Amino acid sequence: MVTIKQATTEFLGKKRVAVTGVSRNPQGHGSNIVYQRLRERGYEVFAVNPNAEQAEGDPCYPNLAAIPGGVEAVVIGTRPETAEATMRECDELGIKHVWMHRSFGQGSVSPEAASFGRDRGITVIDGGCPLMFDPTADFGHKCMRYVSSWTGKVPKEV
Repeated sequence: MVTIKQATTEFLGKKRVAVTGVSRNPQGHGSNIVYQRLRERGYEVFAVNPNAEQAEGDPCYPNLAAIPGGVEAVVIGTRPETAEATMRECDELGIKHVWMHRSFGQGSVSPEAASFGRDRGITVIDGGCPLMFDPTADFGHKCMRYVSSWTGKVPKEV
């Protein structure tokens, strides 16, 4: 097992990141907030949504395979039911760093998808949010990380 600190440092050390579930209507969508912050912090970030051509003023891709040049890491920000299909695509494309977003409730976490990924050598962070950890964190997200760690929504190990 890898500690959450090691896993988040490795994940956030990747500079080409796809975010699934980015919406055309950004109001209240966690994926859009993650997408915006990663872009602001200098990441080369790609929006993935099969139902949109654009999101956040940028091109939107129907799947991970459609992203020119590929990515090094993926944030899954969709419903848990679609996480396994995304994890399978990550495996097919050789993507070894996946973060299933969760702040409240189940979020995007799918135990089946996490197990599938880990069985194939993918480092899977199954909970929390990339914005809870430096270098992308802000004070509010750090507070959320504290509470989420205490309640088990951010894993100690992955």
